Amino acid sequence: MNNQAHSLAGLDLLASAVLVLDADGCISYANPAAENLLESSLKVMQHQRLTEMFLNGDKLQDIFSQAVAHQFDDKRQDLVLERAGRDPLQVHVIVTALDDPQAPVLIELRENVQQLKLDREERLIDQSQANKELIRNLAHEIKNPLGGIRGAAQLLELELPERHLNPLREYTQVIIKEADRLQTLVDRLLAPHRRPHIVGDVNIHEVFERVRSLIMAEFPNGLTIRRDYDLSVPEFRGDKEQLIQAVLNIAHNAAQALAKRIEAGDAMLTFQTRVARQVTLVKVRYRLALDLHIMDNGPGIPPEIQNRIFYPLVSGRDGGSGLGLTLAQTFIQQHMGVIECESRPGCTDFRILIPLP
Repeated sequence: MNNQAHSLAGLDLLASAVLVLDADGCISYANPAAENLLESSLKVMQHQRLTEMFLNGDKLQDIFSQAVAHQFDDKRQDLVLERAGRDPLQVHVIVTALDDPQAPVLIELRENVQQLKLDREERLIDQSQANKELIRNLAHEIKNPLGGIRGAAQLLELELPERHLNPLREYTQVIIKEADRLQTLVDRLLAPHRRPHIVGDVNIHEVFERVRSLIMAEFPNGLTIRRDYDLSVPEFRGDKEQLIQAVLNIAHNAAQALAKRIEAGDAMLTFQTRVARQVTLVKVRYRLALDLHIMDNGPGIPPEIQNRIFYPLVSGRDGGSGLGLTLAQTFIQQHMGVIECESRPGCTDFRILIPLP
């Protein structure tokens, strides 16, 4: 066992999960990446049958039996391994037959990142469609009684004796102002569905420069906006105003999240433009796509809302409406694109992908 441990020590450095099985299919070795992937330690997994760790372990059993019988040198297969009480693992499995009778099979598990990405995008699109229907219906249901409430408050105010001096006017004004605030919110919810999609030639750098000027006008001190542009990015057909609004919503959120760094004078926003090749967006393959990044060095998005930031009325900031990213996602989806986000303290990266013809 010590000789085996010594011979396998190099596998500890691999980023992919590696397991060595004995002749009975029990785990005799697992590298740290396998411990992380399977959420268990080697001490717990050792001498446990790998197939028993999954609800559909029979899929692995067949491959293991073929490897022991030396029916192949190595075999590759994509599998979804189901686990009780945990998310299923979508992995690319590489099974290698070894010449060691005590440890005849080595299995490498690589998370299927592309499949996970496709599933995440599909869920995002489905959720976005459901959100849009919910928003439209809810906004229309709110809009009609809201007008009645505001009108009743105005009529009530007119009936007040000496209304400009009457202390009760304060209450009618509260009703009117709150009705107006809700009306503005409803209008913002309905805005993407009312405005026609106006298509023309778009230079994405003009979009970013317009956003940059707006952000710098609001945050003139303590914030640096770094431009990392690929000037070879071609023009494309799109709605320039929608794209400006989408990028502005993301950049403005980032600038507000940088409040403490702006005070310290070291806040940084980065605008990056690239062209990505052979990109798959929602199960459609595109030869070329715009690859845009809006990055900041702020505190990061709270982990508890990272998976919900594109949902309406979800905000990580006190006083935020929670509509900026929802509208941005809607506008980008109208260009057949998607917005992705990765965030950790010190670096939040919003990535916009839009297919090019």
